[in-house]
Amino acid sequence: MGLPALEFSDCCLDSPHFRETLKSHEAELDKTNKFIKELIKDGKSLISALRNLSLAKRKFADSLNEFKFQCIGDAETDDEMCIARSLQEFATVLRNLEDERIRMIENASEVLITPLEKFRKEQIGAAKEAKKKYDKETEKYCGILEKHLNLSSKKKESQLQEADSQVDLVRQHFYEVSLEYVFKVQEVQERKMFEFVEPLLAFLQGLFTFYHHGYELAKDFSDFKTELTISIQNTRNRFEGTRSEVESLMKKMKENPLEHKTISPYTMEGYLYVQEKRHFGTSWVKHYCTYQRDSKQITMVPFDQKSGGKGGEDESVTLKSCTRRKTDSIEKRFCFDVEAVDRPGVITMQALSEEDRRLWMEAMDGREPVYNSNKDSQSEGTAQLDSIGFSIIRKCIHAVETRGINEQGLYRIVGVNSRVQKLLSVLMDPKTASETETDICAEWEIKTITSALKTYLRMLPGPLMMYQFQRSFIKAAKLENQESRVSEIHSLVHRLPEKNRQMLQLLMNHLANVANNHKQNLMTVANLGVVFGPTLLRPQEETVAAIMDIKFQNIVIEILIENHEKIFNTVPDTPLTNAQLHLSRKKSNDSKPPSCSERPLTLFHAMQSAEKQEQRNSIINSSLESVVSSNANSILNSSSSLQPNMNSSDPDLDVLKPTRPNSLPPNPSPTSPLSPSWPMFSAPSSPMPTSSTSSDSSPIRSVAGFVWFSVAAVALSLAWSSLHAVFSLLVNFVPRHPNLHLLFDRPEEAVREDSSTPFRKAKALYACKAEHDSELSFTAGTVFDNGESGI
Repeated sequence: MGLPALEFSDCCLDSPHFRETLKSHEAELDKTNKFIKELIKDGKSLISALRNLSLAKRKFADSLNEFKFQCIGDAETDDEMCIARSLQEFATVLRNLEDERIRMIENASEVLITPLEKFRKEQIGAAKEAKKKYDKETEKYCGILEKHLNLSSKKKESQLQEADSQVDLVRQHFYEVSLEYVFKVQEVQERKMFEFVEPLLAFLQGLFTFYHHGYELAKDFSDFKTELTISIQNTRNRFEGTRSEVESLMKKMKENPLEHKTISPYTMEGYLYVQEKRHFGTSWVKHYCTYQRDSKQITMVPFDQKSGGKGGEDESVTLKSCTRRKTDSIEKRFCFDVEAVDRPGVITMQALSEEDRRLWMEAMDGREPVYNSNKDSQSEGTAQLDSIGFSIIRKCIHAVETRGINEQGLYRIVGVNSRVQKLLSVLMDPKTASETETDICAEWEIKTITSALKTYLRMLPGPLMMYQFQRSFIKAAKLENQESRVSEIHSLVHRLPEKNRQMLQLLMNHLANVANNHKQNLMTVANLGVVFGPTLLRPQEETVAAIMDIKFQNIVIEILIENHEKIFNTVPDTPLTNAQLHLSRKKSNDSKPPSCSERPLTLFHAMQSAEKQEQRNSIINSSLESVVSSNANSILNSSSSLQPNMNSSDPDLDVLKPTRPNSLPPNPSPTSPLSPSWPMFSAPSSPMPTSSTSSDSSPIRSVAGFVWFSVAAVALSLAWSSLHAVFSLLVNFVPRHPNLHLLFDRPEEAVREDSSTPFRKAKALYACKAEHDSELSFTAGTVFDNGESGI
């Protein structure tokens, strides 16, 4: 039930019911007054707490913003960069949210506290003042009324009339005060319905605005949150794979540490105790020593792990001799003496064990160092990139694409090892491999076939993408720009040997097909990168740093899958220069994979009659008389008569495979025409007899060098981008030209005078793109019928 209404008519009667009703209104006002007072107090506490919360969150945001992730390795993946950036993103969101909270707090005092205090003071306070005045007038009226009623009737009439007038005035004033008080009480009761609630609504509106701002921030943050979630999941998946690899390496190191030593630039390194003479005797100081056999430099760094660091300056000496210390000549074990060229006296050193001393002794006396280069853990077996190898891979791919392209976990789920080895033995059997049949029997499970494919790739003598290019591929994956990554990997792929590139293309086309069906097999490009990265790009040495680069190996495979059509079907935009090719060969002496610009042209040479052959030989001999002696002429005649067998299945054309002459010097200068930095082209050459005529002092070698040098001088006048095609034609054209002497002195006349001479045909195996309008561009397969028009 609500409060009863206060009627103005009851003010005149001033009945007990009126008084009770008025008292209930007054009690409600007191209750409202106390509630508002407590509410203001709680509101101030809330604002203070919100302010403290904002300060705490800002401090938290500052801490997030200041922290920087440090990842293992010299570069970060996109996922790691996203995760590292996440802390700054979190800090930005929190700061933005707290800025809105501060605005809400500043408005809260104005929209909540001030209106409530004003209502309490002005309205409820005014009602209290009116009550005091009403109580005072009530007391006054009641007192005068009682006094008036006690007047004696014997008083004079004038006195009685005066008293009656005075009572009427007091009653009238009391009645007016009573009406004003009742009006004020009812006014306050009505006002509190909006003036008390309205500030609370405004405060809540401020809260809603704050929370809505948070909602908008959450919407804006949604895209980054999704990206971050994916990055976290990818990083977790990589961590699981990396952790197992590191744990496996740790177990290997525990079992036999010496077999997994890191390849070091030093012949020998490790801790040794060096004897130092003091005033009161000798002491043994722990040093970390390194020795380099080529320079015979011994570096000693005083270092003790217990004391926490270096204990002195580094010292380097040049080794003169090293002698094992006899056991009976010193109290210490495992000692040996070292004499230095630049330091007087003998340096006595103590190794950590007898084996350690033996290793130091062998290193310092000039023997080969005893530290193992990392060997591939996979069996080299008979796995090769030959016809059998390509047949095995094609059979596996055909079986997967026809029978199991939609199988979930394709290539991720491994088969039973015994079944995999059995399938490989069947596929690698020369009898089975020679069959044209491309189907693998249906009894073999898809997971067994996929495991066999991966195992065969791991059984190759080296990874498919080669050890010497492994670091280059990793560096390409670490480039910041995605376009730069694709371009660099594109260029590196075309530097791989032809068979490696063909196998890689075959595999990437297949993996792209697998990725296109990822909705069924759940193998996305990223998942395939995780599976094939360590297989195709395994490092030469197994270290923790190499394991940390597995994530970049995966990125390389992802780029190859996503861009396989561009990478394998087009030539890189920026061909490698001669200096870059020479530098890459210096870094890798074991294998020299040709770059795109180095791949030779396959030439088709027309057969010539015996008469023209004899005419050519005679002209060559006559042109060389001024250069060599008569003995050289006789040698030239005898050697030129040894012509290679030109027979082939085609009577008109002879396909010559690109070969490298065995007579090339092992380390030619970069400017030499015979330098391996030059493009390699096939040229007809006669088998050289193993006699004194094939030595370096032979006139034939001098004449050949002169011819090659002359051709190089002519070729260098042409643009470098089309040099490969031109040079390949000149190599096969010059030795057979009947006007050889004119070619050297007046090349224009030589070509013009011998225009009737039939030129041999040449077919380009690879495309060539000109850089200028004056240069020649042609596609792969172009046949050059005439040397003059073709050039």
